[in-house]
Amino acid sequence: MHVIVGLGNPGERYAQTKHNIGFITVDYLAEQHNIKINKIKHKAVIGEGTIGGEKILLIKPQTYMNLSGQSVMDIVNFYKVPLENLIVIYDDIDLPVGKVRIRPNGSSGTHNGMRNIIYLLNNQEFPRVRIGVGKQPTYMDLGDYVMTKFNSEEKPLMEEAVKKSAAAIEEIVKSGINTAMNKYNK
Repeated sequence: MHVIVGLGNPGERYAQTKHNIGFITVDYLAEQHNIKINKIKHKAVIGEGTIGGEKILLIKPQTYMNLSGQSVMDIVNFYKVPLENLIVIYDDIDLPVGKVRIRPNGSSGTHNGMRNIIYLLNNQEFPRVRIGVGKQPTYMDLGDYVMTKFNSEEKPLMEEAVKKSAAAIEEIVKSGINTAMNKYNK
């Protein structure tokens, strides 16, 4: 089984913001694979289904971003998921808008949601899909920037990034992280 976690903040106020690109990607995967994300447990909304014959859980933590690790840790412990089968999708200000980067492990960088997950799992050895949202303008606070919605120039780039990220996640589930990185980290 693979656990696919999209990071974001719950509530309509945050729905289409840069910080919620993980939720947006999970929703796209759910739509593509006819999975209903409608169970509430482990401080998350969860959908169960399959990709390429492999059982998956689609997860949207409902703890707010900075406490995402609470939900992820509960799920990993409850389902006894090996960390190589945990995939986390999140926004990254260090990548240009729409750029997708797949990694088998690594630090949290500037991302507080990832920092909390790594801290609570006491481990950073799990795959992640980072989606670039670009750096904030110098006059803007980082927290305010990631809570903005995509502008008209960013929207098509982000729609493409969501599709690419979903395809990369499908590849990770079917063929492994190395195959996905070789195919999508270009």
